[in-house]
Amino acid sequence: MTAKKSATATLANVASSATNVTVFAAANTANARTVFNDSTQVLYLKFGATASASSYTVQLAAGAFYEFPQPIYAGQVDGIWASANGNARVTSW
Repeated sequence: MTAKKSATATLANVASSATNVTVFAAANTANARTVFNDSTQVLYLKFGATASASSYTVQLAAGAFYEFPQPIYAGQVDGIWASANGNARVTSW
């Protein structure tokens, strides 16, 4: 299998929230996705809609980095923090 290559990255800051927010919209063209939890609070990421502290895919501690595994999940990704503080620094390409 040949790895996909991209010369363009899209970066965004997603403000933390104690209610559900969309971290990545669905994007069938996504080759890779990363998240850095730039917060002092836990970030709960869910592959799909409506993340909560009891319904999530990945739990990111404060200062944690996460790279989505291959094959890439290109659907909607939602998140919620234990308490609103900081941002998620997200990149996709």
